[in-house]
Amino acid sequence: MQSPSLVEVRGVEKRFGGVHALRGVDLDVRAGEIHALVGENGAGKSTIINILAGAVRRDTGTILLDGAPVDFHSPADSQAAGIAVIHQELSTLPTLSIAENIWAGRMPSRLGWVDQRSTFDRSASLLEEVGLDAAPWTRVSELATSQQQLVEIAKALSRRARLLIMDEPTASLTEHEVQRLLALVRRLRDGGVSVLYVSHRLAEVFAIADRISVMRDGCTVRTMDRADADPAGVVALMVGRALAARAAATPHALGAPVVELRGLSRHGAVHDVSFAVRRGEIVGMAGLVGAGRSETARLIFGADRADAGEMLIDGQPVALHSPRDALAAGIGMVPEDRKQLALFIDAPVRWNVSMARLPAISPGGIIRHGRERALAEDFVERLRVRTPDTLTPVRHLSGGNQQKTVLARWLAIRPRLLILDEPTHGVDVGAKAEIYALIRSLAAEGIGILLISSELPEVLDLSDRIVVMRGGRVAATLDRAAADERTVMMHATGTA
Repeated sequence: MQSPSLVEVRGVEKRFGGVHALRGVDLDVRAGEIHALVGENGAGKSTIINILAGAVRRDTGTILLDGAPVDFHSPADSQAAGIAVIHQELSTLPTLSIAENIWAGRMPSRLGWVDQRSTFDRSASLLEEVGLDAAPWTRVSELATSQQQLVEIAKALSRRARLLIMDEPTASLTEHEVQRLLALVRRLRDGGVSVLYVSHRLAEVFAIADRISVMRDGCTVRTMDRADADPAGVVALMVGRALAARAAATPHALGAPVVELRGLSRHGAVHDVSFAVRRGEIVGMAGLVGAGRSETARLIFGADRADAGEMLIDGQPVALHSPRDALAAGIGMVPEDRKQLALFIDAPVRWNVSMARLPAISPGGIIRHGRERALAEDFVERLRVRTPDTLTPVRHLSGGNQQKTVLARWLAIRPRLLILDEPTHGVDVGAKAEIYALIRSLAAEGIGILLISSELPEVLDLSDRIVVMRGGRVAATLDRAAADERTVMMHATGTA
């Protein structure tokens, strides 16, 4: 006997200016089930999450809770109804303690004073429930991302959440942390909490979901029991077609080293790092969280300064003291956190694409808007960025199209070296395939690519060589033919 619906969404529509984000979405989440919501970037998943969270108002349509219509005017309304959202970008307050994060705005009190003992005891009980071994008064900034996520779940449980919405909850977690989180989600489901699980990782979806709903172009395409679904069929529903197998890399001649690191070090970050990237070569960097991959990329890009060692570009020693120096040297970087480190989120696509080429389109210090528009429109077309026009604020684009916008900015400078740090983070399977093809085509044009990814199959599939890092040092450098998941992980964990 199936459980009754806890939340029902019927015919919900939403527009943001010229973007028709939702086109009559139908969705129901039953009591005590894990319901997976999947779809390409831009399918409307984030919009429906924000409507259920009370952060965005729907234009038309109905939302039912326990069969009764509800209308959330604010996040407070949604929380009061028993809905909690854990966003991909966590909302913890790093300078406060775990307990203060859990009970922010509603600290247990007695006679007008904060009841420290009650706060500690209740927080400790919640932390035990979610499996976080930390004292309630630990500052959140001292926690790993996976631990901060558990704090968010504890906060939701403290509000007696009946529906827990999880948006890409494993995007920044290691495989071990992923398995721990999935086990917790199952325990929450078994305890009667409904979970709306939004993820691009289909292996996780099929491992955990009771039912799966697929969205495409702002519509709900189909809802099915997990037993009646298969990954290939879900992908076909997501993209509206069967996804072609990844094309094998086209062999092409590699040129001389475009960048070479010799004993590069920065105290507390990386030590004695040496490797080279040749023209037309894709060098992948693999390693566990904290291995020093992103730190090495920041040194190459001039965002941080090295304490020792040297870097050569086209065989000549250089000292890059800032990203401006790197830009002048023909180095571009797509950082791991595009929203915080790359995008001007409220600025239009046109401005985000052209900013690295401002000197070229601003003779005499005056921006030539015709040149700016032509440049942006050219890359929007080449990279197939889905946007109503180049004046649309980047905020309104999906994650995949935001990532393509950042890529377009650096391609506009015609780089000799392009650093890609987690280039498919939070990107759906269809957009991933496009980005993979783009990376290969850039290498074929002679651009050196330094690829950093936590997805090992991605590194193995794309790279000509793989630099494995561990503890801030290069643990191994492997040719493509000699690399497989087992070998890379043995070097990454120090068991080789």
